[in-house]
Amino acid sequence: MFVDIGNYQYPAFVFCLLLYSFIVSANLVIILVISRERSLHEPMYIFIALLSVNSLYGSAGFFPRFLVDLLSDSHLISRPACFTQIYVIYTYAAYEMTILGVMAYDRYVAVCHPLHYHRKMTSKTVYYLTALAWFFPTFVLTAVISMSAGLPLCGNEIQKVFCANWSVVKLSCVSTAVNNVVGLLLTIGIVFLPLFYVLYTYLRIVVVCWKKSAEFKVKVLQSCLPHMVSFVIYSITGFCDIALSRYDPEELNPLVAVILSLEFVVIPPVLNPLVYGLKLPEIRRHIIRVLPTFKQ
Repeated sequence: MFVDIGNYQYPAFVFCLLLYSFIVSANLVIILVISRERSLHEPMYIFIALLSVNSLYGSAGFFPRFLVDLLSDSHLISRPACFTQIYVIYTYAAYEMTILGVMAYDRYVAVCHPLHYHRKMTSKTVYYLTALAWFFPTFVLTAVISMSAGLPLCGNEIQKVFCANWSVVKLSCVSTAVNNVVGLLLTIGIVFLPLFYVLYTYLRIVVVCWKKSAEFKVKVLQSCLPHMVSFVIYSITGFCDIALSRYDPEELNPLVAVILSLEFVVIPPVLNPLVYGLKLPEIRRHIIRVLPTFKQ
């Protein structure tokens, strides 16, 4: 799906390199600020740092190879490298959803059970939730991608600008019915369960806020808005990628198909540090204070 852009090849490379540099630097600033400031060593900020770590992880699985392909005339990738990229990008996508689900639980406890927040969200609880957010997708995706890696392939053309599991499975010479069933269960377990849980927690938060004062609602909105923005953005970009995989890319405008396939690996890593760094006053204040020391 690499479009021949002629003389725009080098400007596109420079733009994507600058974009990748911004993703790395912005997310590193969020991680360093949260790790340095003891006042930010609270569950909500720890989960925000996890989102930034995941953004660095997912971007590293996509951008270096993509930048090389932009300057290359032939877009070939070895089978091991392809499945490595599949594993990194898919685990990144799953981690993003599970971390957002864990953050929804944190906001639910903070708003609906404020007097019990510190008793419920202990360091041990944060550790267990973090482990759940990382290890469950790792276990499931390792099993699913291992199944795909064992398939004999009768083709080598992937209709995407990066390796994707479904694109590879469609090249199989044998029946992929089992892979399709397992993939459906994977989608339900890693995508829809966190999705429904986030919607449920915010429904409960809305119910609690309904009869509260305007001041209380403003505080809740200030606390929950960044998470809501991140969740909506990621849901939309993820849906675009899933929808695109079910269509024949040749039926779409090539540029539109490329943009839709890149959204979920580009937009969340760019917007997450901006959303949390600018909207949460605690992080914003420490970033303003710490940035001059980085320059020195």
